[in-house]
Amino acid sequence: MSSGGRPVARRTLLLGAAAAATASCDLSISTSGSATTHAHSHRMDGTLTSVHLAPEESAWSLLMPMGKGSRALVIGLHGKGSNGPEMMDMLALDEHVARTELAVATISGGDTYWHKRRSGVDAGAMVMQDFLPLMRSYAKIPESTPLGFLGFSMGGYGSLLLASAMKPATVLGVVAQSAALWTDPGDSAEGAFDDREDFVAHDVFRRAKALSRIPIRLDCGTDDPFIAANRAFARDVVPHAVTNFDAGGHTGDYWRSHAGADLDWLAAQLS
Repeated sequence: MSSGGRPVARRTLLLGAAAAATASCDLSISTSGSATTHAHSHRMDGTLTSVHLAPEESAWSLLMPMGKGSRALVIGLHGKGSNGPEMMDMLALDEHVARTELAVATISGGDTYWHKRRSGVDAGAMVMQDFLPLMRSYAKIPESTPLGFLGFSMGGYGSLLLASAMKPATVLGVVAQSAALWTDPGDSAEGAFDDREDFVAHDVFRRAKALSRIPIRLDCGTDDPFIAANRAFARDVVPHAVTNFDAGGHTGDYWRSHAGADLDWLAAQLS
């Protein structure tokens, strides 16, 4: 398994350990997984089955600093066409996790845009109700520790959306890389929302009051198709947000090149 740093050991997780970790979660959840030790971190990979996405399994990855505890947990949400483990590999977080002492957990949510859909699928509920307690247990991070978010494209939007529904004091910060944002329902990508009403109900522009009380960092390339909407969001909705609008496009190279600074920023919020 690659994610920055060369694997030097591998073991299979005991099913009993997985069961113990899910004791506080919905009984419908089942998990399986494996662990890999890297040069700077310890990585766990597995699958989760939740009623919110059933019968589909969600592949997940958890990266923790080697030889020391994690100061906080960051949930990573991927973009459209990607998945949790792929996001972990693409961002190459190994050394960044070790330096910041943050644990990062990513999970596959399909192309659902991280909110409840007419079909009944609700990837956002899966993350908050099922995945989050599991990762807190594995990383040994108490519920009282504020939660961070890191997402790119669809996941950047999803990170803002999920954070907006939380109490501000429970959110460490949100990093939205090239967030998939639209200022009008008619401009949104096909499949992002069920209809106009769905767009309005989950429009982060309409959640200004909640988001204005949360630390937010926006990264977006000046050649990215979402740059105009990200500028509008930063200017009109959360003018206090930290912005980094620099050269780049809507690419994995852009997100990876900013991941280190993004985790540094999240770690700084702890103080």
